Amino acid sequence: MPINHTDADIWAKSRVLVTGGAGFIGSAIVWGLNQRDCTKIVIAERASRNDRSANLGPLAFTDYLEADEALAKLSSGSLGKFDFIFHIGACSSTTETDLDYLHRNNFEYSRDLAAAALSMSARFVYASSAATYGSSALMDDTDPSNLASLQPLNPYGRSKQKMDVHACQVGWFDRIVGLKYFNVFGPNEDHKGDMRSLVHKSFRQVLATGKIQLFKSYRPEYADGEQKRDFLYVKDAVDMTLFLAANRNANGIFNLGAGQARSWNDVARAVFAALGRPPQIEYIQMPQSIRNQYQYFTQANIGKLRAAGYSQPVTTLEDAVRDYVVNYLVPGTTLGAEKQTTTAR
Repeated sequence: MPINHTDADIWAKSRVLVTGGAGFIGSAIVWGLNQRDCTKIVIAERASRNDRSANLGPLAFTDYLEADEALAKLSSGSLGKFDFIFHIGACSSTTETDLDYLHRNNFEYSRDLAAAALSMSARFVYASSAATYGSSALMDDTDPSNLASLQPLNPYGRSKQKMDVHACQVGWFDRIVGLKYFNVFGPNEDHKGDMRSLVHKSFRQVLATGKIQLFKSYRPEYADGEQKRDFLYVKDAVDMTLFLAANRNANGIFNLGAGQARSWNDVARAVFAALGRPPQIEYIQMPQSIRNQYQYFTQANIGKLRAAGYSQPVTTLEDAVRDYVVNYLVPGTTLGAEKQTTTAR
């Protein structure tokens, strides 16, 4: 996707902190910054997460700190001044049940980091989550007063909601950006275990068994595999994120998605097409433990993002899956190393 040269000039001069910078979306943001000639980047991560080190290999940055150390140094002023702070690092597991852990990582750390960023006039952008919407069909990002009334379906979603509500209550949304990422997939998610995208899991299934397994539907209005999600390629997520960060007139909560729901069947067929194989899909029982909170439809309303001036087309599901499978999963490479196989988009 073409890079706006005005934005590139902004990034080339900026010093940036990225929490979770070795993780999936975090490392993709570092990659996007590198594409814009930004290398004065400090990455804050959990020191034990060395399983993500492969994501950082091809990327340019100046320092790597443990997450709590980075917050302490930032608050004391010893880490210096930043122009932008991206808070992408948090617990991203939708099945996490440790409430204290979620409260510390997804609320308290986010709150304290935002306060430190604002104290130095750094542009603060943080990852909220589409999980905060729960089973709501509206998924409206235009009215902050609705944030407290949302009903997330799991503790993860509620922990993310706490930060959104707090930011609204203390008046931060006239200066910061909260991003509700929908179903993001793409390179650099290998380490995520069960939280990997269906594209990644399906690729492995096809290689091992020749087929893809999808959950059966337990609602009569949806055929098996026709449950739908808003799937967003990570490269689009990065472009959207950096656009909003550079546009200081864009503040508050923003949905980041493709704006079009697609079925699990569509994803499976796209994976088979990318591999040049005929579709073989098997429908299996959904675990009883998740049936009551399973979402059958999500779709981001990205009208607010468009109104803020983001005009780039969103990569189609088929094109995104093809790029991911052919240029990353098959050669087993990461963002920043893709030039060894092809120039992506």
